[in-house]
Amino acid sequence: MPKLSKSTAPHTDENPALVSHHGPLGDYTVVFETYRMDADGAPFFRGLPDDRCQSPHWGYVISGTLTFRYADRDEIYEAGDAYYAPPGHVPVVAAGTEVVEFSPTEEYSRTMETVAKNFAAAAANA
Repeated sequence: MPKLSKSTAPHTDENPALVSHHGPLGDYTVVFETYRMDADGAPFFRGLPDDRCQSPHWGYVISGTLTFRYADRDEIYEAGDAYYAPPGHVPVVAAGTEVVEFSPTEEYSRTMETVAKNFAAAAANA
């Protein structure tokens, strides 16, 4: 049976805001994220439809607080909460937040292409 854990994830990305361990599990990408500081994802989704994430996610908050901002509401999740976030959100996280998230790889990859470009541009201007 396929499985993935934080320690066996084949990819790790690290920057001042977060540490992300991630990899494929069937048709999904599993991401284990730990946020080092408060972070508003809005700048990184610019250029996507409505400047919002276009991938759905299912996840679990291990610690901290995660907010998904939609055009018409905010949804707040805290340690112990499982969640579903449909497309059309922007994540906002508090320092110390840890989540594990499952996303359809195709949609996730398309969205992350834009996020990566915006992150690189922000880093170059810092």
